[in-house]
Amino acid sequence: MSTSAVHVWQNCLNFIEDNIQSQAFKTWFVPIKPVKLEDNVLSVEVPSRFFYEWLEEHYIKLLKSALTKELGKDARLIYVIRMENTYGNKLAHTESIPSNTKSIQNTQQVDAPLNTYTTELKNPFVIPGIRNLEVESQLNPNYNFDNFLEGDANRLARSAGMAVSNKPGGTSFNPLLIFGGVGLGKTHLAHAIGVEIKEKYADKTVLYISAEKFTQQYVESVKKNTRNDFIHFYQLIDVLIIDDVQFLSGKSGTQDVFFHIFNHLHQNGKQVIITSDKAPVDMQDIEQRLLSRFKWGLSAELQIPDFETRISILKNKLYRDGLEMPDSIVEYVAKNIKTNVRELEGAIISLIAQSSFNKMEITVELAKEVVNKFVKNTKREVSIDYIQKVVSEYFQMDIDTLQSKTRKRHIVQARQLAMYFAKKFTKASLASIGSQIGKRDHATVLHACKTVDNLSFTDKQFRKYVDDLNQKLTL
Repeated sequence: MSTSAVHVWQNCLNFIEDNIQSQAFKTWFVPIKPVKLEDNVLSVEVPSRFFYEWLEEHYIKLLKSALTKELGKDARLIYVIRMENTYGNKLAHTESIPSNTKSIQNTQQVDAPLNTYTTELKNPFVIPGIRNLEVESQLNPNYNFDNFLEGDANRLARSAGMAVSNKPGGTSFNPLLIFGGVGLGKTHLAHAIGVEIKEKYADKTVLYISAEKFTQQYVESVKKNTRNDFIHFYQLIDVLIIDDVQFLSGKSGTQDVFFHIFNHLHQNGKQVIITSDKAPVDMQDIEQRLLSRFKWGLSAELQIPDFETRISILKNKLYRDGLEMPDSIVEYVAKNIKTNVRELEGAIISLIAQSSFNKMEITVELAKEVVNKFVKNTKREVSIDYIQKVVSEYFQMDIDTLQSKTRKRHIVQARQLAMYFAKKFTKASLASIGSQIGKRDHATVLHACKTVDNLSFTDKQFRKYVDDLNQKLTL
């Protein structure tokens, strides 16, 4: 009696569904279509090479068990891989699930003719650590709402984050853009939202990723001709958290692909959370169509915490670590460390370490010593605006002159030095640096950096300029 491919595959699905989590089943097995059954060989169609590789890497044992149960010990599975290209779709075949192989766990050697492909099957954009698409979310459970204390400086952002975690994709805060300066808790809050969602909605796929890593993955996918797989992967996410989105400045290709991923997620009721060091209106070299999307939801700013909030943060930190400290010491630290939460907690950790290692009692005098050293040694965030200010003052000119179109040698050199230090001390792209220093293009910035390097070796006076400015910018 002949058995249809549909019938066999449905029985396999029933077995598989009982052995994995529901979200993984929906993501990786529901899209598979049975094609034909000949003897003990079942052919199934999968949407992409990415899909094929993921199944081979993560579910080979489960597939083998299901097929063997239905078709016996000689069962085989042939994948029909739908490979998209610019000329339309074509199908490729590969084979797997031999019953007697001893290398069943070595997924790229399971009797599958991988060498017939002209490009690698390994997708470089796959994030290390992801084991299945109930995704290893890349979230840090230590960053949660319990230790993200509320104050006037963060109340709106925290409340919006709580609302999103209660109903991801179902509020008007989509996307939720959290912005603010360094060390004020943007990343902490983004993780906290993700952690809370995972606790309340275990079946949702949540992924946290930095914009820099996202860009690297996209560039690799273009090189290896897996752009469609890259897009497909991100379209599967239920809650996408992109950290430091300003890193996309000047990267038109990455912005374009993120635009399409964003649209797909938003239209399908998925939640997007973004962090940035500046508000959308201040973002340089981000396409207007993308900026307009950022403004669809809520932009919430994190500001420097006030004195009372800083005390609460320190006391909470001590409580969580099971430590005690006199209120006078806590107040002294809170009063003198005002810049951001990261430095605040860093100072208290340094104080405890000094006391513990040197077996000294924690006193106001010790606190003063530690705080003074800590503040002095803390690396200050250097902005492009600040660099232009320092360079202009050093050469006794105003910023408008520095940014002007004039070709006078001393002004050109000052402008080149500003570009050089902007590249050295900031994470801004060449295009963003050029845009902010006189509306130049990235090639001009690249030329400026090379010129400064060359002149530093051949011109003693110019070398002095570099050394003097470097010292001023690192004080």
